[in-house]
Amino acid sequence: MVPTRYASSDHATERNAILQSVTTPEAQDGATQVIGVDVGGTKVLAAVVSHDGSLGARIERTTDVSSEQAHLAMLDGMVEELRAGDPDVAALGFGLPSRIDQRRGRAVASVNVPLTDVDFRDRMRERHGLPVGIDNDANAAAIAEWRGGAARGAQDVVMLTLGTGVGGGLILGGAPYRGATGSGAELGHVVVELDGLPCRCGGRGHLESFATGLAADRVARERIGAESDAHDLVRRGRAGEPEAVDALAGIGRYVGAAIASFVNALEPELIVIGGGFGEAAGDLLLGSAREVLARDGLSPGRESVRIVEAQLGTDAGVIGAGMLAFEALGAEA
Repeated sequence: MVPTRYASSDHATERNAILQSVTTPEAQDGATQVIGVDVGGTKVLAAVVSHDGSLGARIERTTDVSSEQAHLAMLDGMVEELRAGDPDVAALGFGLPSRIDQRRGRAVASVNVPLTDVDFRDRMRERHGLPVGIDNDANAAAIAEWRGGAARGAQDVVMLTLGTGVGGGLILGGAPYRGATGSGAELGHVVVELDGLPCRCGGRGHLESFATGLAADRVARERIGAESDAHDLVRRGRAGEPEAVDALAGIGRYVGAAIASFVNALEPELIVIGGGFGEAAGDLLLGSAREVLARDGLSPGRESVRIVEAQLGTDAGVIGAGMLAFEALGAEA
Protein backbone atom coordinates (compact mmCIF):
# COMPACT_ATOMS: atom_id res chain seq x y z
CA MET A 1 0.00 0.00 0.00
CA VAL A 2 1.32 3.43 -0.91
CA PRO A 3 1.63 5.82 2.05
CA THR A 4 -0.33 8.97 1.34
CA ARG A 5 2.39 11.33 2.49
CA TYR A 6 4.49 10.34 -0.52
CA ALA A 7 1.58 10.64 -2.97
CA SER A 8 2.26 12.60 -6.13
CA SER A 9 -0.01 15.17 -7.74
CA ASP A 10 -3.50 14.15 -8.83
CA HIS A 11 -3.83 12.77 -12.36
CA ALA A 12 -7.51 11.87 -12.00
CA THR A 13 -8.61 13.13 -15.43
CA GLU A 14 -5.90 11.21 -17.26
CA ARG A 15 -6.46 8.13 -15.11
CA ASN A 16 -10.21 8.08 -15.80
CA ALA A 17 -9.58 8.31 -19.53
CA ILE A 18 -7.23 5.35 -19.32
CA LEU A 19 -9.67 3.27 -17.30
CA GLN A 20 -12.49 3.82 -19.76
CA SER A 21 -10.64 1.57 -22.18
CA VAL A 22 -9.68 -1.23 -19.80
CA THR A 23 -10.90 -4.69 -20.71
CA THR A 24 -10.67 -7.96 -18.83
CA PRO A 25 -10.94 -11.23 -20.77
CA GLU A 26 -12.57 -12.91 -17.76
CA ALA A 27 -15.60 -10.61 -17.80
CA GLN A 28 -18.56 -12.16 -19.58
CA ASP A 29 -21.27 -9.63 -18.76
CA GLY A 30 -20.92 -5.89 -19.21
CA ALA A 31 -22.98 -5.31 -16.05
CA THR A 32 -20.87 -7.56 -13.82
CA GLN A 33 -19.29 -5.91 -10.82
CA VAL A 34 -17.02 -7.21 -8.10
CA ILE A 35 -15.47 -5.92 -4.90
CA GLY A 36 -11.75 -5.22 -4.73
CA VAL A 37 -9.98 -4.75 -1.41
CA ASP A 38 -6.49 -3.22 -1.21
CA VAL A 39 -5.08 -4.06 2.21
CA GLY A 40 -2.21 -2.09 3.68
CA GLY A 41 -0.61 -1.70 7.05
CA THR A 42 -1.92 1.86 7.42
CA LYS A 43 -5.23 1.83 5.58
CA VAL A 44 -7.57 -0.47 3.66
CA LEU A 45 -9.41 0.68 0.54
CA ALA A 46 -12.36 -1.36 -0.70
CA ALA A 47 -14.44 -0.50 -3.76
CA VAL A 48 -16.96 -1.85 -6.22
CA VAL A 49 -15.02 -2.45 -9.44
CA SER A 50 -16.50 -2.83 -12.91
CA HIS A 51 -14.80 -4.96 -15.55
CA ASP A 52 -13.74 -1.80 -17.37
CA GLY A 53 -11.67 -0.90 -14.28
CA SER A 54 -13.88 1.97 -13.16
CA LEU A 55 -14.67 2.32 -9.47
CA GLY A 56 -18.06 2.69 -7.86
CA ALA A 57 -18.79 2.98 -4.17
CA ARG A 58 -15.71 2.89 -2.01
CA ILE A 59 -14.83 2.66 1.68
CA GLU A 60 -11.54 3.51 3.35
CA ARG A 61 -10.66 2.43 6.88
CA THR A 62 -7.63 2.66 9.13
CA THR A 63 -6.16 -0.85 9.30
CA ASP A 64 -6.97 -2.78 12.45
CA VAL A 65 -3.77 -4.64 13.33
CA SER A 66 -4.69 -5.47 16.92
CA SER A 67 -5.17 -9.17 16.13
CA GLU A 68 -5.82 -11.56 13.26
CA GLN A 69 -9.44 -11.93 14.31
CA ALA A 70 -10.01 -8.18 14.51
CA HIS A 71 -8.31 -7.63 11.16
CA LEU A 72 -10.46 -10.22 9.38
CA ALA A 73 -13.59 -8.84 11.04
CA MET A 74 -12.74 -5.38 9.72
CA LEU A 75 -12.39 -6.76 6.17
CA ASP A 76 -15.69 -8.64 6.55
CA GLY A 77 -17.43 -5.46 7.63
CA MET A 78 -16.15 -3.49 4.66
CA VAL A 79 -17.26 -6.18 2.21
CA GLU A 80 -20.67 -6.41 3.84
CA GLU A 81 -21.14 -2.64 3.75
CA LEU A 82 -20.40 -2.51 0.04
CA ARG A 83 -22.62 -5.51 -0.69
CA ALA A 84 -25.49 -3.85 1.16
CA GLY A 85 -25.37 -1.04 -1.39
CA ASP A 86 -24.71 -3.33 -4.37
CA PRO A 87 -25.99 -6.84 -3.59
CA ASP A 88 -25.32 -8.15 -7.11
CA VAL A 89 -21.51 -8.12 -6.89
CA ALA A 90 -20.25 -11.42 -8.26
CA ALA A 91 -16.85 -12.01 -6.62
CA LEU A 92 -14.26 -10.65 -4.19
CA GLY A 93 -10.59 -9.87 -4.73
CA PHE A 94 -7.99 -9.02 -2.09
CA GLY A 95 -4.55 -7.52 -2.60
CA LEU A 96 -2.63 -8.41 0.56
CA PRO A 97 0.78 -7.25 1.85
CA SER A 98 1.65 -10.92 2.14
CA ARG A 99 3.48 -13.81 0.56
CA ILE A 100 0.74 -15.91 -1.00
CA ASP A 101 0.53 -19.67 -1.56
CA GLN A 102 -1.84 -19.71 -4.52
CA ARG A 103 -2.17 -23.49 -4.50
CA ARG A 104 -3.81 -23.44 -1.08
CA GLY A 105 -5.09 -19.87 -1.04
CA ARG A 106 -3.12 -19.00 2.05
CA ALA A 107 -1.49 -15.81 3.29
CA VAL A 108 1.81 -17.33 4.40
CA ALA A 109 3.48 -14.30 5.98
CA SER A 110 2.68 -10.60 5.96
CA VAL A 111 4.20 -7.17 6.41
CA ASN A 112 2.46 -4.82 8.85
CA VAL A 113 -0.78 -6.83 9.14
CA PRO A 114 -1.50 -9.83 11.44
CA LEU A 115 -1.92 -12.50 8.75
CA THR A 116 0.41 -15.48 9.12
CA ASP A 117 -0.42 -18.89 7.63
CA VAL A 118 -4.08 -17.96 7.24
CA ASP A 119 -6.41 -19.98 5.00
CA PHE A 120 -7.58 -16.67 3.59
CA ARG A 121 -9.24 -17.60 0.30
CA ASP A 122 -11.42 -20.42 1.65
CA ARG A 123 -12.24 -18.46 4.77
CA MET A 124 -13.52 -15.48 2.76
CA ARG A 125 -15.34 -17.72 0.28
CA GLU A 126 -17.18 -19.52 3.07
CA ARG A 127 -17.91 -16.30 4.97
CA HIS A 128 -19.32 -14.37 2.01
CA GLY A 129 -20.50 -17.11 -0.37
CA LEU A 130 -18.68 -15.67 -3.40
CA PRO A 131 -15.65 -16.63 -5.52
CA VAL A 132 -12.49 -15.09 -4.06
CA GLY A 133 -9.19 -14.15 -5.67
CA ILE A 134 -6.11 -13.18 -3.66
CA ASP A 135 -2.61 -12.02 -4.44
CA ASN A 136 0.21 -9.91 -3.12
CA ASP A 137 -0.72 -6.22 -3.20
CA ALA A 138 2.16 -5.27 -5.51
CA ASN A 139 1.16 -8.06 -7.92
CA ALA A 140 -2.35 -6.61 -7.91
CA ALA A 141 -1.00 -3.15 -8.74
CA ALA A 142 1.07 -4.62 -11.58
CA ILE A 143 -2.00 -6.36 -12.99
CA ALA A 144 -3.92 -3.07 -12.88
CA GLU A 145 -1.18 -1.19 -14.73
CA TRP A 146 -1.01 -4.00 -17.28
CA ARG A 147 -4.77 -4.09 -17.83
CA GLY A 148 -5.29 -0.37 -18.13
CA GLY A 149 -2.32 1.75 -17.15
CA ALA A 150 1.28 2.33 -18.13
CA ALA A 151 1.83 -1.27 -19.31
CA ARG A 152 -1.35 -1.77 -21.27
CA GLY A 153 -0.73 -3.97 -24.31
CA ALA A 154 2.74 -5.14 -23.19
CA GLN A 155 3.58 -8.82 -22.91
CA ASP A 156 6.59 -8.70 -20.58
CA VAL A 157 6.57 -6.21 -17.72
CA VAL A 158 8.41 -5.65 -14.44
CA MET A 159 6.75 -3.33 -11.94
CA LEU A 160 8.43 -1.90 -8.86
CA THR A 161 6.42 -0.04 -6.23
CA LEU A 162 8.63 2.16 -4.08
CA GLY A 163 6.67 3.13 -1.00
CA THR A 164 7.04 2.18 2.65
CA GLY A 165 8.58 -1.01 1.25
CA VAL A 166 9.48 -2.17 -2.24
CA GLY A 167 6.88 -4.33 -3.90
CA GLY A 168 7.15 -6.05 -7.22
CA GLY A 169 5.02 -7.64 -9.89
CA LEU A 170 5.75 -9.53 -13.10
CA ILE A 171 3.79 -9.98 -16.31
CA LEU A 172 5.60 -12.54 -18.46
CA GLY A 173 4.37 -13.86 -21.76
CA GLY A 174 1.17 -11.86 -21.43
CA ALA A 175 0.13 -13.29 -18.05
CA PRO A 176 0.84 -12.59 -14.38
CA TYR A 177 3.82 -14.58 -13.16
CA ARG A 178 3.54 -15.82 -9.58
CA GLY A 179 6.18 -18.52 -9.26
CA ALA A 180 5.89 -22.18 -8.27
CA THR A 181 3.69 -21.63 -5.23
CA GLY A 182 2.41 -18.11 -5.89
CA SER A 183 4.84 -16.21 -3.70
CA GLY A 184 7.26 -15.19 -6.45
CA ALA A 185 8.04 -11.68 -7.72
CA GLU A 186 9.37 -10.45 -4.37
CA LEU A 187 11.47 -8.01 -6.34
CA GLY A 188 12.17 -5.74 -3.38
CA HIS A 189 14.36 -8.49 -1.98
CA VAL A 190 16.83 -8.71 -4.85
CA VAL A 191 20.30 -8.22 -3.40
CA VAL A 192 21.91 -4.97 -4.56
CA GLU A 193 24.76 -4.86 -2.02
CA LEU A 194 26.33 -8.01 -0.61
CA ASP A 195 26.33 -7.88 3.21
CA GLY A 196 24.66 -4.48 2.99
CA LEU A 197 22.10 -2.88 5.27
CA PRO A 198 19.76 -5.22 7.15
CA CYS A 199 16.34 -5.74 5.64
CA ARG A 200 13.11 -6.16 7.61
CA CYS A 201 12.86 -9.71 6.27
CA GLY A 202 16.10 -10.71 8.01
CA GLY A 203 18.34 -10.60 4.96
CA ARG A 204 20.94 -7.98 4.09
CA GLY A 205 21.57 -5.67 1.18
CA HIS A 206 18.11 -6.01 -0.37
CA LEU A 207 16.70 -3.25 -2.56
CA GLU A 208 14.07 -2.58 0.10
CA SER A 209 16.83 -1.46 2.47
CA PHE A 210 17.87 1.34 0.11
CA ALA A 211 14.99 2.51 -2.08
CA THR A 212 11.90 3.17 0.04
CA GLY A 213 10.34 6.17 1.69
CA LEU A 214 11.70 4.88 4.99
CA ALA A 215 15.20 4.56 3.53
CA ALA A 216 14.87 8.08 2.15
CA ASP A 217 13.93 9.29 5.64
CA ARG A 218 17.25 7.91 6.86
CA VAL A 219 19.21 9.44 4.00
CA ALA A 220 17.50 12.80 4.55
CA ARG A 221 18.53 12.83 8.21
CA GLU A 222 22.09 11.95 7.29
CA ARG A 223 22.46 14.38 4.41
CA ILE A 224 20.28 17.44 5.09
CA GLY A 225 19.44 17.49 8.80
CA ALA A 226 18.27 15.48 11.79
CA GLU A 227 14.66 16.66 11.49
CA SER A 228 14.36 15.99 7.77
CA ASP A 229 12.42 13.22 6.05
CA ALA A 230 11.78 11.85 2.58
CA HIS A 231 9.23 14.55 1.83
CA ASP A 232 11.86 17.23 2.56
CA LEU A 233 14.45 15.37 0.50
CA VAL A 234 12.18 15.22 -2.56
CA ARG A 235 11.05 18.85 -2.15
CA ARG A 236 14.65 20.06 -1.92
CA GLY A 237 15.65 17.86 -4.82
CA ARG A 238 12.92 19.31 -7.00
CA ALA A 239 14.14 22.77 -6.02
CA GLY A 240 17.58 21.80 -7.33
CA GLU A 241 19.48 21.74 -4.04
CA PRO A 242 22.70 19.84 -4.86
CA GLU A 243 22.87 17.78 -1.66
CA ALA A 244 19.31 16.52 -2.08
CA VAL A 245 19.74 15.89 -5.80
CA ASP A 246 22.88 13.86 -5.11
CA ALA A 247 21.22 11.91 -2.29
CA LEU A 248 18.26 10.93 -4.46
CA ALA A 249 20.57 10.00 -7.32
CA GLY A 250 22.36 7.68 -4.89
CA ILE A 251 19.07 5.94 -4.09
CA GLY A 252 18.36 5.77 -7.81
CA ARG A 253 21.61 3.93 -8.44
CA TYR A 254 20.39 1.07 -6.25
CA VAL A 255 17.16 1.03 -8.22
CA GLY A 256 19.23 0.92 -11.40
CA ALA A 257 21.24 -2.04 -10.12
CA ALA A 258 18.03 -3.97 -9.54
CA ILE A 259 16.61 -2.95 -12.91
CA ALA A 260 19.78 -4.10 -14.67
CA SER A 261 19.43 -7.51 -13.01
CA PHE A 262 15.79 -7.79 -14.08
CA VAL A 263 16.65 -6.77 -17.64
CA ASN A 264 19.49 -9.28 -17.83
CA ALA A 265 17.36 -12.10 -16.43
CA LEU A 266 13.98 -11.40 -18.05
CA GLU A 267 14.44 -8.89 -20.90
CA PRO A 268 11.09 -7.14 -20.33
CA GLU A 269 9.57 -4.57 -22.65
CA LEU A 270 8.76 -2.23 -19.78
CA ILE A 271 9.86 -1.39 -16.27
CA VAL A 272 7.02 0.42 -14.49
CA ILE A 273 7.89 2.46 -11.40
CA GLY A 274 5.07 3.18 -8.96
CA GLY A 275 4.51 3.61 -5.25
CA GLY A 276 4.21 6.90 -3.43
CA PHE A 277 7.92 7.54 -2.99
CA GLY A 278 8.79 6.38 -6.50
CA GLU A 279 6.13 8.58 -8.08
CA ALA A 280 7.04 11.61 -5.96
CA ALA A 281 10.78 11.37 -6.68
CA GLY A 282 10.35 10.46 -10.37
CA ASP A 283 13.33 11.36 -12.55
CA LEU A 284 15.35 12.37 -9.50
CA LEU A 285 15.68 8.61 -9.04
CA LEU A 286 15.26 7.36 -12.58
CA GLY A 287 17.98 9.47 -14.17
CA SER A 288 20.75 7.71 -12.25
CA ALA A 289 18.89 4.38 -12.50
CA ARG A 290 19.07 4.63 -16.29
CA GLU A 291 22.79 5.38 -16.09
CA VAL A 292 23.41 2.17 -14.12
CA LEU A 293 21.24 0.19 -16.52
CA ALA A 294 23.24 1.55 -19.48
CA ARG A 295 26.45 0.39 -17.81
CA ASP A 296 25.40 -2.95 -16.29
CA GLY A 297 22.54 -4.14 -18.47
CA LEU A 298 23.19 -6.43 -21.40
CA SER A 299 22.39 -5.65 -25.02
CA PRO A 300 19.90 -5.72 -26.63
CA GLY A 301 17.69 -5.62 -23.52
CA ARG A 302 19.20 -2.46 -22.07
CA GLU A 303 18.50 -0.54 -25.27
CA SER A 304 15.01 -1.89 -25.91
CA VAL A 305 13.51 -1.70 -22.42
CA ARG A 306 11.56 1.41 -21.45
CA ILE A 307 11.38 2.70 -17.89
CA VAL A 308 8.08 4.48 -17.30
CA GLU A 309 6.13 5.86 -14.38
CA ALA A 310 2.91 4.18 -13.24
CA GLN A 311 -0.33 5.87 -14.32
CA LEU A 312 -3.06 4.64 -11.96
CA GLY A 313 -1.71 6.16 -8.76
CA THR A 314 -3.17 5.07 -5.43
CA ASP A 315 -6.14 3.41 -7.15
CA ALA A 316 -3.93 0.75 -8.76
CA GLY A 317 -4.12 -1.61 -5.79
CA VAL A 318 -7.91 -1.66 -5.52
CA ILE A 319 -8.38 -1.85 -9.31
CA GLY A 320 -5.93 -4.77 -9.37
CA ALA A 321 -7.79 -6.46 -6.52
CA GLY A 322 -10.94 -6.17 -8.62
CA MET A 323 -9.12 -7.85 -11.51
CA LEU A 324 -8.26 -10.71 -9.14
CA ALA A 325 -11.96 -11.06 -8.38
CA PHE A 326 -12.78 -11.28 -12.11
CA GLU A 327 -10.01 -13.87 -12.46
CA ALA A 328 -11.60 -15.94 -9.69
CA LEU A 329 -15.01 -15.52 -11.28
CA GLY A 330 -13.69 -16.78 -14.59
CA ALA A 331 -11.99 -19.75 -12.90
CA GLU A 332 -15.27 -20.84 -11.30
CA ALA A 333 -17.48 -20.20 -14.34
